[in-house]
Amino acid sequence: MTHPEPVPATPLVSVRDVTFSYGGPAVLHHVSYDVMPGQFTGIVGPSGSGKTTLLKLLLGTAKPTRGTVERVPGLAFSYVPQLETVNWNFPVTVADCVLMSRKPRGLNPRPSRSERAEVSEVLERLGIADLSRRHIRELSGGQQQRMFLARALVRRPSLLLLDEPTSGVDVQTRHEVLHLLDDLNRDGLAIVLTTHDLNGMASHLPHLLALQHRVVASGPPHEVIVPSVIEEVFGARMEILQHLGLPLVVDSVPTESSTVSDLRSSAAITDPANGSVGVR
Repeated sequence: MTHPEPVPATPLVSVRDVTFSYGGPAVLHHVSYDVMPGQFTGIVGPSGSGKTTLLKLLLGTAKPTRGTVERVPGLAFSYVPQLETVNWNFPVTVADCVLMSRKPRGLNPRPSRSERAEVSEVLERLGIADLSRRHIRELSGGQQQRMFLARALVRRPSLLLLDEPTSGVDVQTRHEVLHLLDDLNRDGLAIVLTTHDLNGMASHLPHLLALQHRVVASGPPHEVIVPSVIEEVFGARMEILQHLGLPLVVDSVPTESSTVSDLRSSAAITDPANGSVGVR
């Protein structure tokens, strides 16, 4: 008995041979990349490698100098910015801040009862329902990130884009964010995020895109977090160990007498981007 060939999934966003410049030297060179439905991708690279620019191209807030970016018609997507770019003194509560992200509904700016109920459900799902009346400046880093995820989810996206979602947060918050994103992805949401955190973030993701003004490598962590790719992307020669089944970037291979503490210390100082990546 024969079966029909499976129909390949259509990319949500297709980037084809894109070069981009802000007016000076090109920031991205001949980049091609497909965002597939349900995919969870981390774009890795140091500051200045073009990660945020690629996000802007996916969003449509930047237009390629050469090449094309195509999106499926009617694609719903949401964007979560870096926390440090937000004015946290803006006079608004958590619930109202989330409500502000809803799609326009005619000429009536007031949220409906159903919209308020939806926001309450999203806050409950993300574990911050009890913070709905709190001013946003009173939130911790992890709570801030959850609030922005709530803003994104209220728009019911098929694609979620995040710029350095764990930058500047503590270890526990990073774990919480990573698990939240994994849960959302398991529900079918496609996710693309940027990160320079190789050990604490990138090695835990199912798919990586290594960027240094061009795509250096793409695939699962064990294919991307390898010495040749890390050296080309971050400009530093590093060793890659396997720790609990995950690739671990260190500045040198520990000796047989090295303790676990030595290993953690070695990894903690080997972020090629800014010296902050460690075993998390």
